[in-house]
Amino acid sequence: MLRFRIQYNKDTPLQYVGNLDLHKVWERYLRRARVPVAYTQGFHPQPKIQQAAPLPLGFLSQNDLIDVWVEADQWSEKDFLTQLQATQQPGIEILSVATIPLNSPSLPTLILSSLYHVILLDPVNITELYTRLAELLDRSSITRTRRNKTYDLRPLIEKIELTPLPEGCAALEMQLSAREGATGRPEEVLSELGFDPYAARYVRTGFIMKE
Repeated sequence: MLRFRIQYNKDTPLQYVGNLDLHKVWERYLRRARVPVAYTQGFHPQPKIQQAAPLPLGFLSQNDLIDVWVEADQWSEKDFLTQLQATQQPGIEILSVATIPLNSPSLPTLILSSLYHVILLDPVNITELYTRLAELLDRSSITRTRRNKTYDLRPLIEKIELTPLPEGCAALEMQLSAREGATGRPEEVLSELGFDPYAARYVRTGFIMKE
């Protein structure tokens, strides 16, 4: 058996496909590409596929990751990549394939932080936005409620950078914690900044991972 880590982009055709359905998209994609995916043991065997981290509905992603276990003794990364790229799947752009040791930790446990590119779709006052951002980062705690539980958003915000865009719009580059039980959400950051979280375009651009 071999284990491969696929790096890919999730584009517009799959923007409103949820994580469970995206998992099924990958299953069908690998089947069409004639990849001999390994299956779990038990009464209900499932393809051994593991996504890096859930992506909220409506988000796009770049440099996303998924691990796939394959029933093969030998298969080069180049051949696997060629086979995937020869079988097109709308909304998935394959970037690279890497062989991973079978005993490596699970992909989700390796992720420390997620990186986001957030574009505000409505014109903003850039000077005021800089002020709001400075005030937000200066706060010692930010109490939020998610799923009927309160939590502190502030320690989950690791870094935010503001970039003015043409026509009075702006983009925010966010680095947010993505550890188990401590995951920052960019739309909640926008809400704390006083913006409508639905009036933005979100792209998760990558991860910071354990070495």
